[in-house]
Amino acid sequence: PMQISEMAANGAVDFAIATEAMELFNDLIMMPCYKWNRSIIVPKDHPLARKSELTLPDLAEFPLVTYVFGFTGRSKLDEAFQAHGLTPKVVFTAADADVIKTYVRLGLGVGIIASMAFDEQNDPDLVCLDASQLFRPSVTRIGFRKGTFLRGYMYDFIQRFAPHLTRERVDEAVTHQGSRAEIEELFNDIDLPTY
Repeated sequence: PMQISEMAANGAVDFAIATEAMELFNDLIMMPCYKWNRSIIVPKDHPLARKSELTLPDLAEFPLVTYVFGFTGRSKLDEAFQAHGLTPKVVFTAADADVIKTYVRLGLGVGIIASMAFDEQNDPDLVCLDASQLFRPSVTRIGFRKGTFLRGYMYDFIQRFAPHLTRERVDEAVTHQGSRAEIEELFNDIDLPTY
């Protein structure tokens, strides 16, 4: 997140797309795109694969493989365990779900990934267990430097990435140029898609 925010703030890239560490993006106009949650992935013969309902204490019993802190909603995972007085046994971290899946396949731990990163066709050797009841959803945002002159292709990209972010909505955020909380309020009436 720090590199992404710096690159967008100094104009090296047009957009920042991030889920975590929003406090680093104060020089950018960040707009909400979609919500997502997590799934647990295990080999087919894993004891958790037979559970009808997962709990955080169940997960706390096993070594975990998940995202590096600061990437892809990791803070929501840590918050959930802390709220239940549990300490997760995170043994490996990665910035990429495919790396996490590889660690799970090697038997190094139970994987916690973004639900959208699991594909039944590509991951037939793994079981995917919904964990949305265990963790609060995360919101992915797209943003650009304050004061940026948005070109047509930029509006097009934003709307393809998040269809509810129409040119009018984006212009409203640009015109407002308020604090992160004030910009968020501009989008409170939108029911974000969930993945």
